[in-house]
Amino acid sequence: MKLNLVRFDFWLNEIFDKEISQDPLINFKICKQSDPDSVNLEYFKSAHIYHILAARDEVPKKWHVSDEFLKSCDNLICVSTSGAGYDPVDIDACNRHGVLVVNQAGANADSVAEHAIGLMLNVKHRISESDRLMRAGRTTTREDLMGNELRGLTLGVVGIGETGRRTAFLAKAFGMHVLAYDPHLSSEEIQNRFATACGFEELISKADIISVHCPRNSETMNLFNSEVFNQTKTGATFISTARGGIHNEADLYTALKSGKLSGAGLDVWAVEPPSKDNPLLLLPNVVSTFHTAGVTHEARFNGAKNGAEQIRALANGIKPPRIVNPQVWPLVAEKIKKITLN
Repeated sequence: MKLNLVRFDFWLNEIFDKEISQDPLINFKICKQSDPDSVNLEYFKSAHIYHILAARDEVPKKWHVSDEFLKSCDNLICVSTSGAGYDPVDIDACNRHGVLVVNQAGANADSVAEHAIGLMLNVKHRISESDRLMRAGRTTTREDLMGNELRGLTLGVVGIGETGRRTAFLAKAFGMHVLAYDPHLSSEEIQNRFATACGFEELISKADIISVHCPRNSETMNLFNSEVFNQTKTGATFISTARGGIHNEADLYTALKSGKLSGAGLDVWAVEPPSKDNPLLLLPNVVSTFHTAGVTHEARFNGAKNGAEQIRALANGIKPPRIVNPQVWPLVAEKIKKITLN
């Protein structure tokens, strides 16, 4: 018996469909979002694997992997996300139902790291600010737009996984001193990732630029709030290419408006896309992008190819390399054996 794989008809690099369609162990169905829910639900009820978009606001709530969803799809054994994130997936619910969750960690790490550095350069050199003034015909003297170099500044990296590691590596090339906080890694491992380990409060108080690269979960939601922003160096810069919700947007606005922070580069938002009247978008010292840090041709290809390879490995009973909840793997491995032997 083959494993049934479903995904919706969102844009995905063609390498995913090409590789999956060639696998003799997989039945592959692309569901149309325009079809009635009742039609799609029938496909999901027989699905073993669900390949889902990683960004929460791009997946309708009814198709998020929740406890309720899993109760109606009791054949499901694996959820595969299209990127490093897994916001539309309730990991605790998957653990309770014995469903494996895999992501594509590292596939877009270079793209996101480059974007983070780009935001730092943009904010510190006031590139977008200059562009906006020129287009509006409001330029005065060049000195009114005087910025700062990155060389010699201290970068604080919060979360030094694949993206954080590559951001730290690039920052070193610019002559920055790099501190990193990651409670899941040893000081020695952080040193191997081009940074000096320190506590969260020390990083916040010493960093000239704070760059966020941690996942969004119960530990990190609202991590950056008024209390934390008040502990930063006066004039520090805040950068986030991680996930919306890790920083409190209202508190960030207050810190920027008061001058406690000198600027911010934001690729992620509590609601995506943010409303055009979001107060942060009205500040001249905020550089904003639409969750596009990891949206490059290279990253999209890598994510699609890695996703297909992981699913094909799973169909062959091989443990995938990028598992979010490894404790359920033994149970899922047994389920795969039973399915494929029938």
